[in-house]
Amino acid sequence: MRADLDSVRLELTARIAAIDVRAPYLRTGEMALAVDEIRHIARDAGFNPAVTVAHFINAALARGERVLVHGWLQMLRDAVATERQDVNACAAFAAACSVRLAA
Repeated sequence: MRADLDSVRLELTARIAAIDVRAPYLRTGEMALAVDEIRHIARDAGFNPAVTVAHFINAALARGERVLVHGWLQMLRDAVATERQDVNACAAFAAACSVRLAA
């Protein structure tokens, strides 16, 4: 089971890196679709904080906040890397996303 989660974590991290590299060349809709794919994989694997952050990223993209995408993707990397998957971890990442929105 742990090996399965590690492989999913590696896949998610690779997908995030690919978005980050391609970000200057992606249309907003393409980026949102790629983030949504990450959200689905994270949801299916139980990476709950990553699901939370992916929702915030897509909301930011919908508002046209592409300039800050690198910072959002770093937060998504952090959410994928965390071992905590409980409600409090989701709340902590949601709070961090809210602070980013206010900045």
